[in-house]
Amino acid sequence: MDILSTWLDNFMAVIKTFQIMDFLDILCITFVIFGIFKLVRETRAEQLLRGIVVLVIVYYLAYLLQLTMFTALLRNFFEFGVIILFIIFQPEIRKALEQIGRSKLGGKFKIGVSPSSREDEMVAAQRKAIEAVASAAMFFQTSKTGALIVFECSTKLGEIIETGTIIDAEPSVSIIGNLFFNKAPLHDGAVIIRNGKIYAAGCILPLTKNENIDSSLGTRHRAALGMSEESDAAIVVVSEETGSVSFVYKGRIIRDLTREALVEHLNRHVLPVEKTDLVELIPIFSGKRKEKKHEKK
Repeated sequence: MDILSTWLDNFMAVIKTFQIMDFLDILCITFVIFGIFKLVRETRAEQLLRGIVVLVIVYYLAYLLQLTMFTALLRNFFEFGVIILFIIFQPEIRKALEQIGRSKLGGKFKIGVSPSSREDEMVAAQRKAIEAVASAAMFFQTSKTGALIVFECSTKLGEIIETGTIIDAEPSVSIIGNLFFNKAPLHDGAVIIRNGKIYAAGCILPLTKNENIDSSLGTRHRAALGMSEESDAAIVVVSEETGSVSFVYKGRIIRDLTREALVEHLNRHVLPVEKTDLVELIPIFSGKRKEKKHEKK
């Protein structure tokens, strides 16, 4: 009873001194921890994070058992832990910074503001590109022609474009068909759509590092997933083996799409959002908010 009474007294003392800034402090830490778990989930970093937790537990047990040399060894290891963490989690840290950079915290508080004439032209060009890509994908589905088409969004793909050939052409079914013709020199790479134009072709994309994906997925699908993991690009893949059309976005793949479904996904992720609320300004929740809106429709 004395222990319980002491604990309650200490708890009430903390509650009495609790202020709004303490709540904000806890909320920020919660966001950080949630963001870390979201970044490392279903990646190799998840296993590394578990290993670090095991080491912390082992260190605590060694300290309780007074294993002096072992405790000193682990203590020296943890002293350089920050540097080690930056080295080990470099891809995940880069991904987090890219997500912050892609977020709408950069001054895009356009609540209910009508787009300018230039934005109208851009939307019209993007819609034209979406329609051309969707029609080409259905043509490829019939002929079982492999294709990989990437719509550049807020993340610039300059490094990827440098691996291919600049085209800078108006989108059309005939041009896209010629680029992916199986004897064409650029058919093995990806086509990059920038600002509603076919900007580059024959581009090389990074393969996904996720080891838990379906083993039946070929190189094109793995490249699409890899590109989507490193950017916010919207990607269309046509399987050369089955002719099925897939849409890839932020590490997720949706397969066996019809033309209408493909156009819907592309419109939702490629076209600019006219209205913004505070929830969508947070990178961690913006993607989930869009998915929920889509499910309601």
